[in-house]
Amino acid sequence: MKIEHIAMYVLDLEKARDFFVKYFNAKSNGGYHNKATNFRSYFLTFDDGARLEIMSRPDMQSMKKEIRRTGFIHIAFSVGSKEKVDELTQTLKNDGYEVFSGPRATGDGYYESCVAGIEGNQIEITV
Repeated sequence: MKIEHIAMYVLDLEKARDFFVKYFNAKSNGGYHNKATNFRSYFLTFDDGARLEIMSRPDMQSMKKEIRRTGFIHIAFSVGSKEKVDELTQTLKNDGYEVFSGPRATGDGYYESCVAGIEGNQIEITV
């Protein structure tokens, strides 16, 4: 069994797509638009075949994203090396994204950083 894809609602669909394309080398499909509901989405595919569906519709509400809560908390991207973790973290920081932690070695053996990515959603960058 494998996870086929993960989905997330966003307020600014184009900005979210551009974020994942720019920083994580995602490839986007042409998008989908349901004219009856005004639901829109893109499927983003990453180098290893993992997919993320980003979705939006005009009647959504944005809630504060607390880190310590139940539910899905972050999406983690493996970038291949400590140097790439450091580099991407610094690039995101330079571009105005908040770094929550790291880069650092964790007690469970990861080398990672955690960043408030698009619309405050937590992104973990790891080896």
